[in-house]
Amino acid sequence: MTYSSKLLAGLEFSQEHFPTLIINDGSIQTLGQAQSWIKDNQAILKKELSCTGALLLRGFPVTDAVSYDAFFSAFGYNNFTYKESLSNAVRINYTDLVFSANEAPKNVEIYLNNQKAQTHIYPNIISLFCEASADTGGATSICRSDRVYEQLALSEPELTYKLAAVGIKYTNRIPSGDNPDSAQGRGWQSTLSVETKDQAEQKLRSLGYQWQWHEDGSVTTQTKALPAIKLVDNDRRVFFNQIIAAYQGWRGVKEDPSVGLCFGDDSPIPKHFLDSICAIAADTAYDIEWEDGDVAVVDNHLAMHGRRPYDGDRVRRVLVTLGL
Repeated sequence: MTYSSKLLAGLEFSQEHFPTLIINDGSIQTLGQAQSWIKDNQAILKKELSCTGALLLRGFPVTDAVSYDAFFSAFGYNNFTYKESLSNAVRINYTDLVFSANEAPKNVEIYLNNQKAQTHIYPNIISLFCEASADTGGATSICRSDRVYEQLALSEPELTYKLAAVGIKYTNRIPSGDNPDSAQGRGWQSTLSVETKDQAEQKLRSLGYQWQWHEDGSVTTQTKALPAIKLVDNDRRVFFNQIIAAYQGWRGVKEDPSVGLCFGDDSPIPKHFLDSICAIAADTAYDIEWEDGDVAVVDNHLAMHGRRPYDGDRVRRVLVTLGL
């Protein structure tokens, strides 16, 4: 059964608007109906997502981690578990596929990024579910990666060309053991899925990383050169990386970019170029002001995401699941 076609009436299959908002008109009242509607309209929804980069579904019967897992699974994406990633953010799993958004303190901003783009293991789709919105703030920012690239290529053509040609390397210090008070608090043991330093070195060597151990048990790693600009759909170039998050959020990088970032040929990235990137993204970002039950589906190549700080007595609870 296909439920109300009016829900799809606003789809334009155009790159001009962002994000696409789909509001339940009341015709879908149960989780089973929602799953059937998504499955029946899967191709249409995915086509719209490939154009705009983000869908926001509001008013659907999604109430907790289990119903969110079932709701997102109806889209038919292949699973991408957090455990298999190389992300160093601390997360809490609620089902095999659903986990908490970055557990950083509420006063900490999480800056725009493409999910796990600082590694070679990343999802194609990131979805977020708002189980409980914050009293104040806590919006999830999303930003079209293709628009950032377009504006950057106009304002900084030479450096943008170099970024596309040689890529980028990330340097990061990973603690020993998880630190939930940090946005980058996942320890090297869980990040690399290892138990010993020997195992960690073997894993880092297989990834093509450089590393240096410290007396406190932490390790500084540097990636091999990774893409920072990619071609998708054969005609859209996108700004796909963790540059903004690293520059604005990683310890010491804003003061000295070389602490965390360099071009793929090991040359330094000018600070004014990084400032231009951040300014362009800030001007084009859109804040999802969450309502309880909202579900967002984001194309990880077409859109970056981040989190605004928040406040109040109500516990903000936004959950995440990933797909390929």
